Amino acid sequence: MNAYDIRKQFPILNQEVNGHPLVYLDSAATSQKPQVVIDALEDYYSGYNSNVHRGVHTLGTKATDAYEGAREKVQKFINAESTEEIIFTKGTTASLNLVAASYGRTNVQKGDEIVISYMEHHSNIIPWQQLAIQTGATLKYIPLQEDGTISLEDAKKVITNKTKIVSIVYVSNVLGVINPIKDLAKIAHENGAVMVVDGAQAAPHIKIDVQDLNCDFFALSGHKMCAPTGIGALYGKKRLLEEMPPVEFGGEMIDFVDLYDSTWKELPWKFEGGTPIIAGAIGLGAAIDFLESIGLDEIEKHEHKLAAYALKRMSEIEGLTIYGPLDGNKRAGVITFNLDDVHPHDVATVLDAEGIAIRAGHHCAQPLMRWLKASSTARASFYIYNTEEDIDKLVEGLIKTKEYFSNVF
Repeated sequence: MNAYDIRKQFPILNQEVNGHPLVYLDSAATSQKPQVVIDALEDYYSGYNSNVHRGVHTLGTKATDAYEGAREKVQKFINAESTEEIIFTKGTTASLNLVAASYGRTNVQKGDEIVISYMEHHSNIIPWQQLAIQTGATLKYIPLQEDGTISLEDAKKVITNKTKIVSIVYVSNVLGVINPIKDLAKIAHENGAVMVVDGAQAAPHIKIDVQDLNCDFFALSGHKMCAPTGIGALYGKKRLLEEMPPVEFGGEMIDFVDLYDSTWKELPWKFEGGTPIIAGAIGLGAAIDFLESIGLDEIEKHEHKLAAYALKRMSEIEGLTIYGPLDGNKRAGVITFNLDDVHPHDVATVLDAEGIAIRAGHHCAQPLMRWLKASSTARASFYIYNTEEDIDKLVEGLIKTKEYFSNVF
């Protein structure tokens, strides 16, 4: 893949920030959008804006076809068995909350266990905390190795026959670690538990096959994979979804409404009450087409190459601490770091003055920050439109930041 040609398809990247060409290194927070996705949104709103599953008029039929066509694209993108297993949501957070509120409240009780890890995003911690509080279940954590990875031996010790749910991030938004989800799912199933996967940072970057992983639930967010904000999807095995009660009630998720009782539509619509995120789903479908035209294998290879190059270049900066594995093949295109005694927000501010956008803070992973013994960190994250030249500019900016604060103090 040629990242320079791909970059040209993202209009937002063709600008200067603070007098410098924009170097966008914050795709783990949200990716930028290619013109084809922007065009798909404009086409919907200007050409066939209508509600779905309701009217039989031409615009309504076209909108419904596009919306359900996007569901089919998601199904094929992650190799789900059926479109009935794809629920459109607002994103990963909403998907994980749906699993906790529906499957969790139905199947977890006092004395049961829920297992997660120290590297989880808050969206994959708080729903399980609340479920444990509400049911009297015990929340347990798989410890991390020194480099931030998960040991399967540790997982086997923590996951027991009392475990009902194991929920693990596929790719860490802080450490860039790629977790052994297929192996963890096997351990979970051997103990009678279901495997939930936070796939927010994985779906944009590596090829996903939920049947091969044999996970029970998989959550993803569109805005991290070139699609609009406010759209995502939850995959669930059909037999589990069929047994789960809906958690939002209203129009379009019902079959029959009486004065004192109601029945629900079949999958997937029983989980999609009200007017759905129509434009977002259509934009997600366009984003999937775009990513597949490049190829997920090519995207993964490109990011491993960038990660390896960034690790090499950044390791040359004295006083810079990198968190997570130092092998570019063992991580996605996310590098979290700290520079000497300079606060991450100061690092990000100086880099922004050079037109370089990175993230600074706790990255919605405060338990992991405590494990790292850091109140906050800086993070550079790469995607299909980034190049080695971007990394060179980052390194130059970090050296300039270090020199600036050395002179100040």
